[in-house]
Amino acid sequence: MAFVAAAPIALGSAATTARATCQIGSSAFVGRDHVAARLPAATAPVHMSVNDAGVKAASSPASAAGAVSESTEPLLVRAARGETIERPPVWMMRQAGRYMKVYQELAKKHPSFRERSEVSELSTEISLQPWTAFRPDGVILFSDILTPLPGMGVGFDIPDKGPVISPPLRSESAIRAVHTLDPDAACPFVGQTLRDLRKEVGGEAAVLGFVGAPYTLATYCIEGGSSKSYSAIKKMAYTEPALLHSLLTKFADNIAKYCCYQIECGAQAVQMFDSWAGQLSPVDYDLFAGPYQRSVVEQVKAVHPDVPFIIYISQGGVLLEKMAATGVDVVSVDWTVDMADARTRLGADMGVQGNLDPAVLLGSKELITERVVDVIRKAGPTGHIMNLGHGVLPITPEENVAHYFKTVQEFRW
Repeated sequence: MAFVAAAPIALGSAATTARATCQIGSSAFVGRDHVAARLPAATAPVHMSVNDAGVKAASSPASAAGAVSESTEPLLVRAARGETIERPPVWMMRQAGRYMKVYQELAKKHPSFRERSEVSELSTEISLQPWTAFRPDGVILFSDILTPLPGMGVGFDIPDKGPVISPPLRSESAIRAVHTLDPDAACPFVGQTLRDLRKEVGGEAAVLGFVGAPYTLATYCIEGGSSKSYSAIKKMAYTEPALLHSLLTKFADNIAKYCCYQIECGAQAVQMFDSWAGQLSPVDYDLFAGPYQRSVVEQVKAVHPDVPFIIYISQGGVLLEKMAATGVDVVSVDWTVDMADARTRLGADMGVQGNLDPAVLLGSKELITERVVDVIRKAGPTGHIMNLGHGVLPITPEENVAHYFKTVQEFRW
Protein backbone atom coordinates (compact mmCIF):
# COMPACT_ATOMS: atom_id res chain seq x y z
CA MET A 1 0.00 0.00 0.00
CA ALA A 2 1.06 3.57 -0.57
CA PHE A 3 0.51 5.95 2.31
CA VAL A 4 1.21 9.63 2.79
CA ALA A 5 3.76 10.02 5.59
CA ALA A 6 2.11 10.55 8.93
CA ALA A 7 2.56 13.91 10.61
CA PRO A 8 4.89 13.94 13.64
CA ILE A 9 3.14 13.29 16.94
CA ALA A 10 3.38 15.99 19.54
CA LEU A 11 3.55 13.71 22.52
CA GLY A 12 3.28 16.45 25.08
CA SER A 13 -0.12 17.55 23.79
CA ALA A 14 -1.53 14.11 23.04
CA ALA A 15 -4.32 14.17 25.59
CA THR A 16 -5.51 17.58 24.41
CA THR A 17 -5.36 16.43 20.80
CA ALA A 18 -7.37 13.34 21.62
CA ARG A 19 -10.20 15.40 23.04
CA ALA A 20 -10.09 17.84 20.15
CA THR A 21 -9.91 15.45 17.21
CA CYS A 22 -11.67 12.26 18.24
CA GLN A 23 -15.25 13.53 18.27
CA ILE A 24 -16.41 10.89 15.81
CA GLY A 25 -19.55 8.83 15.63
CA SER A 26 -21.05 5.97 13.67
CA SER A 27 -21.87 8.28 10.75
CA ALA A 28 -18.21 9.11 10.08
CA PHE A 29 -17.42 6.67 7.31
CA VAL A 30 -14.84 6.88 4.55
CA GLY A 31 -13.93 4.59 1.70
CA ARG A 32 -10.51 3.18 0.96
CA ASP A 33 -9.44 5.99 -1.36
CA HIS A 34 -6.43 6.50 0.89
CA VAL A 35 -5.13 3.07 -0.05
CA ALA A 36 -3.18 2.59 -3.24
CA ALA A 37 -2.39 -0.76 -4.76
CA ARG A 38 0.32 -2.69 -2.97
CA LEU A 39 3.28 -3.79 -4.97
CA PRO A 40 2.66 -7.38 -6.12
CA ALA A 41 3.96 -10.02 -3.76
CA ALA A 42 6.54 -12.26 -5.32
CA THR A 43 5.37 -15.75 -6.13
CA ALA A 44 8.55 -17.24 -7.56
CA PRO A 45 10.39 -19.72 -5.36
CA VAL A 46 13.02 -18.26 -3.08
CA HIS A 47 16.11 -20.39 -2.53
CA MET A 48 17.37 -20.20 1.05
CA SER A 49 20.54 -21.20 2.82
CA VAL A 50 20.79 -21.52 6.57
CA ASN A 51 23.96 -21.21 8.59
CA ASP A 52 25.10 -20.17 12.04
CA ALA A 53 24.85 -16.50 11.09
CA GLY A 54 21.17 -16.77 10.25
CA VAL A 55 19.01 -17.26 7.21
CA LYS A 56 19.97 -15.71 3.88
CA ALA A 57 18.34 -15.64 0.45
CA ALA A 58 20.72 -16.90 -2.19
CA SER A 59 18.38 -15.57 -4.85
CA SER A 60 15.27 -13.52 -4.36
CA PRO A 61 12.43 -11.91 -6.30
CA ALA A 62 12.56 -8.86 -4.03
CA SER A 63 14.32 -6.77 -6.64
CA ALA A 64 11.32 -7.20 -8.93
CA ALA A 65 9.20 -5.44 -6.34
CA GLY A 66 11.48 -2.40 -6.22
CA ALA A 67 14.48 -1.13 -4.33
CA VAL A 68 14.65 -1.60 -0.59
CA SER A 69 13.00 1.34 1.15
CA GLU A 70 15.35 3.86 2.78
CA SER A 71 12.62 5.31 5.00
CA THR A 72 13.61 6.11 8.57
CA GLU A 73 10.26 4.98 9.96
CA PRO A 74 10.15 1.74 11.99
CA LEU A 75 10.43 -1.44 9.95
CA LEU A 76 6.98 -2.63 11.02
CA VAL A 77 5.29 0.54 9.80
CA ARG A 78 7.13 0.30 6.48
CA ALA A 79 6.07 -3.32 6.05
CA ALA A 80 2.44 -2.51 6.85
CA ARG A 81 2.54 0.16 4.15
CA GLY A 82 3.78 -2.31 1.57
CA GLU A 83 7.28 -0.93 1.18
CA THR A 84 10.06 -3.24 0.00
CA ILE A 85 12.27 -3.96 2.99
CA GLU A 86 15.31 -6.08 3.75
CA ARG A 87 13.49 -8.53 6.03
CA PRO A 88 10.07 -8.90 7.64
CA PRO A 89 9.56 -7.13 10.97
CA VAL A 90 8.81 -9.43 13.89
CA TRP A 91 6.90 -9.34 17.15
CA MET A 92 4.64 -11.75 19.06
CA MET A 93 1.13 -11.51 20.38
CA ARG A 94 1.30 -11.67 24.19
CA GLN A 95 5.04 -11.06 23.97
CA ALA A 96 4.97 -9.29 27.33
CA GLY A 97 3.73 -11.79 29.86
CA ARG A 98 3.76 -15.03 31.72
CA TYR A 99 6.50 -16.93 29.84
CA MET A 100 9.13 -14.39 31.01
CA LYS A 101 10.77 -14.86 34.41
CA VAL A 102 11.08 -11.10 34.94
CA TYR A 103 7.32 -10.79 34.47
CA GLN A 104 6.67 -13.64 36.90
CA GLU A 105 8.78 -11.92 39.55
CA LEU A 106 7.02 -8.60 39.01
CA ALA A 107 3.62 -10.29 39.21
CA LYS A 108 4.51 -11.70 42.63
CA LYS A 109 4.97 -8.15 43.91
CA HIS A 110 1.90 -6.86 42.07
CA PRO A 111 -0.59 -9.76 41.95
CA SER A 112 -3.51 -7.75 40.53
CA PHE A 113 -3.64 -7.77 36.74
CA ARG A 114 -5.52 -4.50 36.73
CA GLU A 115 -2.79 -2.90 38.83
CA ARG A 116 -0.13 -4.17 36.43
CA SER A 117 -2.03 -2.87 33.42
CA GLU A 118 -3.50 0.33 34.87
CA VAL A 119 -0.48 1.80 36.68
CA SER A 120 1.49 3.36 33.87
CA GLU A 121 4.89 2.78 35.47
CA LEU A 122 4.17 -0.96 35.75
CA SER A 123 2.57 -1.20 32.32
CA THR A 124 5.55 0.54 30.75
CA GLU A 125 8.03 -1.70 32.57
CA ILE A 126 6.19 -4.85 31.47
CA SER A 127 5.82 -3.62 27.88
CA LEU A 128 9.58 -3.06 27.75
CA GLN A 129 10.61 -6.44 29.21
CA PRO A 130 10.58 -8.26 25.84
CA TRP A 131 12.09 -5.18 24.18
CA THR A 132 15.05 -5.40 26.53
CA ALA A 133 15.38 -9.16 26.03
CA PHE A 134 14.71 -9.66 22.30
CA ARG A 135 14.52 -6.29 20.51
CA PRO A 136 11.28 -7.02 18.60
CA ASP A 137 10.23 -4.66 15.81
CA GLY A 138 6.93 -4.00 17.56
CA VAL A 139 6.53 -3.04 21.23
CA ILE A 140 2.91 -3.51 22.17
CA LEU A 141 1.16 -1.78 25.03
CA PHE A 142 0.64 -4.06 28.04
CA SER A 143 -3.07 -3.74 28.71
CA ASP A 144 -6.33 -5.61 28.17
CA ILE A 145 -9.15 -5.31 25.66
CA LEU A 146 -11.57 -4.74 28.56
CA THR A 147 -9.62 -1.78 29.96
CA PRO A 148 -11.93 0.95 28.54
CA LEU A 149 -15.15 -0.67 29.83
CA PRO A 150 -15.35 1.26 33.15
CA GLY A 151 -15.19 4.46 31.11
CA MET A 152 -18.41 3.32 29.43
CA GLY A 153 -20.14 2.52 32.72
CA VAL A 154 -19.35 -1.22 32.67
CA GLY A 155 -17.41 -2.61 35.63
CA PHE A 156 -15.12 -5.61 35.37
CA ASP A 157 -12.35 -7.46 37.16
CA ILE A 158 -9.75 -10.01 36.08
CA PRO A 159 -9.16 -12.56 38.84
CA ASP A 160 -7.04 -15.65 38.18
CA LYS A 161 -9.95 -17.51 36.59
CA GLY A 162 -10.42 -14.87 33.90
CA PRO A 163 -12.44 -11.69 33.32
CA VAL A 164 -15.71 -11.15 35.16
CA ILE A 165 -18.37 -8.58 34.24
CA SER A 166 -20.95 -8.37 36.99
CA PRO A 167 -23.80 -7.88 36.47
CA PRO A 168 -23.77 -8.90 32.80
CA LEU A 169 -25.49 -6.67 30.26
CA ARG A 170 -28.65 -8.57 29.40
CA SER A 171 -31.46 -6.02 29.67
CA GLU A 172 -32.51 -2.94 27.75
CA SER A 173 -31.91 -0.75 30.77
CA ALA A 174 -28.39 -2.13 31.30
CA ILE A 175 -27.46 -1.55 27.67
CA ARG A 176 -29.06 1.90 27.65
CA ALA A 177 -26.77 2.82 30.57
CA VAL A 178 -23.63 2.21 28.50
CA HIS A 179 -22.37 5.71 27.75
CA THR A 180 -19.86 7.56 25.60
CA LEU A 181 -16.20 6.97 26.40
CA ASP A 182 -13.81 9.81 27.20
CA PRO A 183 -10.50 7.93 26.88
CA ASP A 184 -8.37 10.64 28.46
CA ALA A 185 -10.59 10.75 31.54
CA ALA A 186 -11.12 6.98 31.78
CA CYS A 187 -7.72 5.62 30.68
CA PRO A 188 -5.03 8.28 31.22
CA PHE A 189 -2.60 5.52 32.23
CA VAL A 190 -2.86 4.08 28.70
CA GLY A 191 -1.91 7.41 27.19
CA GLN A 192 0.98 7.83 29.61
CA THR A 193 2.32 4.35 28.90
CA LEU A 194 2.24 4.95 25.15
CA ARG A 195 4.04 8.27 25.51
CA ASP A 196 6.65 6.64 27.75
CA LEU A 197 7.15 3.78 25.32
CA ARG A 198 7.76 6.17 22.45
CA LYS A 199 10.45 7.89 24.51
CA GLU A 200 12.09 4.62 25.56
CA VAL A 201 11.99 2.87 22.20
CA GLY A 202 12.73 5.90 20.06
CA GLY A 203 12.66 5.05 16.39
CA GLU A 204 14.11 1.57 16.80
CA ALA A 205 10.72 -0.18 16.84
CA ALA A 206 7.06 0.63 16.32
CA VAL A 207 4.91 1.20 19.39
CA LEU A 208 1.67 -0.73 18.99
CA GLY A 209 -1.72 -0.02 20.49
CA PHE A 210 -4.62 -2.45 20.52
CA VAL A 211 -8.34 -2.70 21.15
CA GLY A 212 -11.07 -5.30 21.35
CA ALA A 213 -13.64 -5.39 18.57
CA PRO A 214 -17.29 -4.60 19.35
CA TYR A 215 -18.58 -8.17 19.07
CA THR A 216 -15.93 -9.58 21.40
CA LEU A 217 -16.53 -6.83 23.97
CA ALA A 218 -20.26 -7.50 23.73
CA THR A 219 -19.66 -11.22 24.21
CA TYR A 220 -17.74 -10.66 27.44
CA CYS A 221 -20.33 -8.19 28.72
CA ILE A 222 -23.40 -10.26 27.89
CA GLU A 223 -21.93 -13.61 28.95
CA GLY A 224 -20.48 -12.05 32.10
CA GLY A 225 -16.99 -13.29 31.24
CA SER A 226 -15.48 -16.07 29.16
CA SER A 227 -17.78 -18.69 27.68
CA LYS A 228 -17.68 -22.04 25.94
CA SER A 229 -21.16 -21.96 24.44
CA TYR A 230 -21.77 -18.21 23.87
CA SER A 231 -25.40 -18.97 24.54
CA ALA A 232 -26.31 -15.66 26.19
CA ILE A 233 -25.13 -13.41 23.38
CA LYS A 234 -26.48 -15.73 20.70
CA LYS A 235 -29.84 -15.85 22.43
CA MET A 236 -29.93 -12.06 22.37
CA ALA A 237 -28.86 -12.05 18.72
CA TYR A 238 -31.72 -14.35 17.76
CA THR A 239 -34.46 -13.06 20.06
CA GLU A 240 -33.61 -9.37 20.58
CA PRO A 241 -31.33 -8.43 17.67
CA ALA A 242 -32.13 -4.71 17.88
CA LEU A 243 -30.92 -4.67 21.49
CA LEU A 244 -27.63 -6.32 20.53
CA HIS A 245 -27.18 -3.97 17.58
CA SER A 246 -27.63 -0.99 19.87
CA LEU A 247 -24.84 -2.24 22.15
CA LEU A 248 -22.56 -3.02 19.22
CA THR A 249 -23.08 0.47 17.81
CA LYS A 250 -22.12 2.06 21.13
CA PHE A 251 -19.04 -0.13 21.39
CA ALA A 252 -17.98 0.62 17.80
CA ASP A 253 -18.12 4.37 18.36
CA ASN A 254 -16.34 4.16 21.71
CA ILE A 255 -13.63 1.82 20.45
CA ALA A 256 -12.98 4.14 17.52
CA LYS A 257 -12.44 6.99 19.98
CA TYR A 258 -10.15 4.77 22.04
CA CYS A 259 -8.11 3.86 18.93
CA CYS A 260 -7.72 7.54 18.08
CA TYR A 261 -6.62 8.30 21.62
CA GLN A 262 -3.96 5.59 21.49
CA ILE A 263 -2.65 6.88 18.17
CA GLU A 264 -2.56 10.46 19.40
CA CYS A 265 -0.63 9.34 22.47
CA GLY A 266 2.04 7.62 20.41
CA ALA A 267 0.80 4.32 18.90
CA GLN A 268 2.27 3.96 15.41
CA ALA A 269 -0.03 1.08 14.48
CA VAL A 270 -3.07 -0.50 16.10
CA GLN A 271 -4.40 -4.04 16.18
CA MET A 272 -8.03 -4.94 16.76
CA PHE A 273 -8.73 -8.34 18.31
CA ASP A 274 -12.10 -9.97 17.64
CA SER A 275 -11.43 -13.04 19.72
CA TRP A 276 -14.93 -14.52 19.55
CA ALA A 277 -16.00 -13.58 16.02
CA GLY A 278 -14.52 -16.87 14.81
CA GLN A 279 -17.33 -18.63 16.68
CA LEU A 280 -19.98 -17.09 14.42
CA SER A 281 -21.48 -18.56 11.29
CA PRO A 282 -20.70 -16.57 8.13
CA VAL A 283 -24.26 -15.23 8.11
CA ASP A 284 -24.03 -14.03 11.70
CA TYR A 285 -20.55 -12.63 11.16
CA ASP A 286 -22.00 -10.43 8.43
CA LEU A 287 -24.73 -9.28 10.80
CA PHE A 288 -23.03 -8.86 14.15
CA ALA A 289 -19.25 -8.65 13.68
CA GLY A 290 -18.11 -7.47 10.26
CA PRO A 291 -20.17 -4.26 10.05
CA TYR A 292 -18.95 -3.10 13.46
CA GLN A 293 -15.32 -3.94 12.72
CA ARG A 294 -15.71 -1.86 9.57
CA SER A 295 -17.30 0.96 11.54
CA VAL A 296 -14.29 1.14 13.87
CA VAL A 297 -11.79 1.04 11.01
CA GLU A 298 -13.58 3.67 8.94
CA GLN A 299 -14.01 6.04 11.83
CA VAL A 300 -10.34 5.76 12.74
CA LYS A 301 -9.20 6.09 9.14
CA ALA A 302 -11.30 9.25 8.79
CA VAL A 303 -9.02 10.85 11.39
CA HIS A 304 -5.76 8.91 10.97
CA PRO A 305 -5.71 7.56 7.40
CA ASP A 306 -1.97 6.82 7.40
CA VAL A 307 -1.70 4.76 10.59
CA PRO A 308 -1.59 1.01 9.82
CA PHE A 309 -4.59 -0.94 11.14
CA ILE A 310 -4.32 -4.71 11.77
CA ILE A 311 -7.17 -7.12 12.48
CA TYR A 312 -6.91 -10.53 14.15
CA ILE A 313 -9.62 -13.15 14.65
CA SER A 314 -8.84 -16.38 16.45
CA GLN A 315 -9.99 -19.36 14.35
CA GLY A 316 -10.74 -16.88 11.60
CA GLY A 317 -9.33 -18.85 8.67
CA VAL A 318 -12.66 -19.06 6.87
CA LEU A 319 -13.14 -15.30 7.32
CA LEU A 320 -9.97 -13.93 5.72
CA GLU A 321 -11.73 -12.28 2.79
CA LYS A 322 -14.36 -10.80 5.10
CA MET A 323 -11.64 -9.48 7.41
CA ALA A 324 -9.93 -7.78 4.47
CA ALA A 325 -13.22 -6.18 3.42
CA THR A 326 -13.37 -4.18 6.67
CA GLY A 327 -10.84 -1.70 5.29
CA VAL A 328 -7.82 -2.75 7.37
CA ASP A 329 -4.27 -2.57 6.08
CA VAL A 330 -3.10 -5.94 7.46
CA VAL A 331 -4.92 -9.21 8.15
CA SER A 332 -3.32 -11.23 10.93
CA VAL A 333 -3.60 -14.90 9.96
CA ASP A 334 -3.88 -17.70 12.50
CA TRP A 335 -1.78 -20.85 12.17
CA THR A 336 -4.60 -23.01 10.75
CA VAL A 337 -4.16 -21.40 7.33
CA ASP A 338 -1.14 -21.98 5.11
CA MET A 339 0.46 -18.59 4.48
CA ALA A 340 0.70 -19.24 0.75
CA ASP A 341 -3.05 -19.89 0.65
CA ALA A 342 -3.70 -16.75 2.69
CA ARG A 343 -1.67 -14.71 0.19
CA THR A 344 -3.61 -16.18 -2.72
CA ARG A 345 -6.98 -15.57 -1.10
CA LEU A 346 -6.24 -12.03 0.07
CA GLY A 347 -4.44 -10.77 -3.01
CA ALA A 348 -1.27 -8.74 -3.45
CA ASP A 349 -2.72 -5.46 -2.17
CA MET A 350 -3.44 -6.74 1.36
CA GLY A 351 -0.79 -6.96 4.05
CA VAL A 352 -0.53 -10.11 6.15
CA GLN A 353 0.76 -10.88 9.63
CA GLY A 354 1.67 -14.20 11.18
CA ASN A 355 1.38 -17.05 11.27
CA LEU A 356 3.65 -19.51 13.10
CA ASP A 357 1.89 -22.02 15.33
CA PRO A 358 2.80 -20.90 18.88
CA ALA A 359 3.43 -24.53 19.83
CA VAL A 360 6.36 -24.66 17.39
CA LEU A 361 8.27 -22.60 19.95
CA LEU A 362 8.11 -25.64 22.24
CA GLY A 363 10.18 -27.60 19.73
CA SER A 364 13.83 -27.65 18.76
CA LYS A 365 15.70 -24.64 17.44
CA GLU A 366 16.10 -26.43 14.12
CA LEU A 367 12.33 -26.86 13.87
CA ILE A 368 11.75 -23.22 14.78
CA THR A 369 14.17 -22.07 12.06
CA GLU A 370 12.58 -24.34 9.47
CA ARG A 371 9.03 -23.24 10.21
CA VAL A 372 9.87 -19.54 10.48
CA VAL A 373 11.62 -19.59 7.11
CA ASP A 374 8.68 -21.46 5.58
CA VAL A 375 6.26 -18.74 6.67
CA ILE A 376 8.52 -15.94 5.45
CA ARG A 377 9.08 -17.57 2.04
CA LYS A 378 5.37 -18.06 1.50
CA ALA A 379 4.52 -14.53 2.59
CA GLY A 380 7.01 -12.91 0.22
CA PRO A 381 9.16 -9.79 0.49
CA THR A 382 6.49 -7.10 0.74
CA GLY A 383 3.60 -6.50 3.11
CA HIS A 384 4.42 -9.17 5.71
CA ILE A 385 4.83 -8.83 9.47
CA MET A 386 6.18 -11.98 11.11
CA ASN A 387 4.20 -13.06 14.15
CA LEU A 388 2.65 -16.11 15.73
CA GLY A 389 -0.78 -17.33 14.74
CA HIS A 390 -1.97 -16.73 18.32
CA GLY A 391 -0.43 -15.59 21.59
CA VAL A 392 2.79 -17.13 22.84
CA LEU A 393 2.14 -20.01 25.25
CA PRO A 394 3.02 -19.44 28.93
CA ILE A 395 5.17 -22.60 29.02
CA THR A 396 7.37 -21.46 26.12
CA PRO A 397 11.12 -21.48 26.97
CA GLU A 398 12.58 -17.99 26.75
CA GLU A 399 15.61 -19.29 24.84
CA ASN A 400 13.26 -20.55 22.12
CA VAL A 401 11.58 -17.16 21.93
CA ALA A 402 15.03 -15.62 21.58
CA HIS A 403 15.81 -18.00 18.72
CA TYR A 404 12.53 -17.14 16.99
CA PHE A 405 13.40 -13.45 17.05
CA LYS A 406 17.01 -14.03 16.03
CA THR A 407 15.98 -16.16 13.06
CA VAL A 408 13.79 -13.41 11.65
CA GLN A 409 16.19 -10.60 12.51
CA GLU A 410 19.07 -12.32 10.69
CA PHE A 411 16.99 -13.17 7.63
CA ARG A 412 17.67 -11.16 4.46
CA TRP A 413 15.89 -11.13 1.16
